[in-house]
Amino acid sequence: MAAKENVSLLFKLYCLLVMTLVAATYTVVLRYTRTVTTEMYFSTTAVCLTEIIKLILSVGILAKETGSLSRLIISLKENVLGSPVEMLKLSVPSLVYALQNNMAFVALSNLDAAVYQVTYQLKIPCTALCTVLMLRRSLSNLQWFSVFMLCGGVILVQYSPSEATKVQIEQNHLLGFGAVAIAVLCSGFAGVYFEKVLKSSDTSLWVRNIQMYISGIVVTLAGVYLSDGSQVIEKGFFYGYNYLVWIVILLASVGGLYTSVVVKYTDNIMKGFSAAAAIVLSTIASVMLFGLQITLTFSAGALLVCVSIYIYGLPRKDTTKIDTKESSKNERLISV
Repeated sequence: MAAKENVSLLFKLYCLLVMTLVAATYTVVLRYTRTVTTEMYFSTTAVCLTEIIKLILSVGILAKETGSLSRLIISLKENVLGSPVEMLKLSVPSLVYALQNNMAFVALSNLDAAVYQVTYQLKIPCTALCTVLMLRRSLSNLQWFSVFMLCGGVILVQYSPSEATKVQIEQNHLLGFGAVAIAVLCSGFAGVYFEKVLKSSDTSLWVRNIQMYISGIVVTLAGVYLSDGSQVIEKGFFYGYNYLVWIVILLASVGGLYTSVVVKYTDNIMKGFSAAAAIVLSTIASVMLFGLQITLTFSAGALLVCVSIYIYGLPRKDTTKIDTKESSKNERLISV
């Protein structure tokens, strides 16, 4: 908590701005590459490359943390080559996150970026439920109220989905919503599971990330082979790639790592504003790029979701010191 108090408001606003732009840009550009571009790339290869870039970035951050190449090598030997059991533990969230990331591609092939951005906020109640069931934590009455409000907002958005007029492929809204539902379930479970692993030892977060990303590369390579193996062999691993696809991959890679930095220096209310701002930006971009037709139910649902995110992030008044510590961990988890 001290870290949050010692940084300037300007730095917090910078973190908020970057987090918002990354979230909004990722969904809009990914939507564009899946619906408007002519040559369709393989989403499984994009997910695999995302894991590889995350691994490279995590190794770089760990190198800076350890301070020397020799210490980095020792740390990797101990925690990667010398810890098969820990690697096996981290293969669980790797598999779940790989499924989640692939579902994002399916969802944004069938739902507009704004609709996806609103619906994906279901990760908040999903993660909250997982923390209650798996970590034995409690939510305040106000937080439970905000959860139900958020679900109501998502129902309104999905009740009469906004239509985009400049999309070049057929869309299945039911399939898109199903993909988002799977993605939020994966996000909730994997996030809570990963926190339990982090709490089980004093191992560095970046070491844990490296363990998870190595497993993730293996899992996603298997996904490439099982899902698109014959076509990848025929057309090539990078078939359909252009600069926009690389932007999607880089945003997905940097976004996940940057979130942990953002959470360290900002509070839950600021993250709530960030999520709401990302929804607004995605909506504006969808109107301009895809000809999205905004409906009254979409507007009402999006407003409910934004308000519920803000309410959920309000500080709890009736917490003890221990509860405050637990609440801080819960904030970190839900934002990832």
